[in-house]
Amino acid sequence: MFDKMIGFIGAGNMGSAIIGGILSSSLATTGQIIASAHSIHTLEKIKSKYSIETTKSNKFVANQSDLLFLAVKPNKFDEVIPEIRDHLKTGCIVVSIAAGKSIAAIESSFGTNIKLVRAMPNTPALVGESMSALCANKNVTADELKQVSTLFECFGKCEVVAESLFDAVIAVSGSSPAYVYLFIEAMADAAVAEGMPRAQAYKFAAQSVYGAAKMVLDTGEHPGALKDAVCSPGGTTIEAVSALEMGGLRSTVIHALRTCAQKSRSMSMEK
Repeated sequence: MFDKMIGFIGAGNMGSAIIGGILSSSLATTGQIIASAHSIHTLEKIKSKYSIETTKSNKFVANQSDLLFLAVKPNKFDEVIPEIRDHLKTGCIVVSIAAGKSIAAIESSFGTNIKLVRAMPNTPALVGESMSALCANKNVTADELKQVSTLFECFGKCEVVAESLFDAVIAVSGSSPAYVYLFIEAMADAAVAEGMPRAQAYKFAAQSVYGAAKMVLDTGEHPGALKDAVCSPGGTTIEAVSALEMGGLRSTVIHALRTCAQKSRSMSMEK
């Protein structure tokens, strides 16, 4: 059981997913979580769903929290941080889930010697299958970082990585659900073109992607070896793989991810 008060400034999809994961794991009780949001509708929705305390006051949440999630959009940081920086509870660990906001930039905005963890989850947190990356500033102890990691493991998998890898993390996991959805949609379109009903096509495509990903994670086999095991000589699969190679699938995916990482770097340099 987590013995600290956990606060959320921002309670949109990602904040809500994290709250749900923590509560479903029984790592904390409803009485240990408090959230603020700008929208009354959001607050009513989150209170009804999870029975936690809610408020419109970001300052109140900061005052109450031993661990504080900044779950607002990056463009709201310049508004929220000046509002709460003088109201942090002593020893509070601040957790940022914003893309493009480096540890140095957030520290500078607070202007005080805070404990800070930078995190990058992804939207499958909504179904308990997020892939999250964490890194921390020098003020966070190893035990404190482990506590934060435990919270993120409530709604998926989590690894501590160097901050220098965060642009790669954003490309390969933060943004990648969108690429996978495109692939599933394309697979389903092809099945529909072959006569399969649309709803059934999505189910076949999505379950196949899910199962293939689980094979990679559970077996530890190289993806290339798993691909080879499906490709019988002169068979149907190798014909499809050959067509994908001719279309430049791998080079296009690599280019897309590197473009994403570059965009993340450029966002980090923006004031």
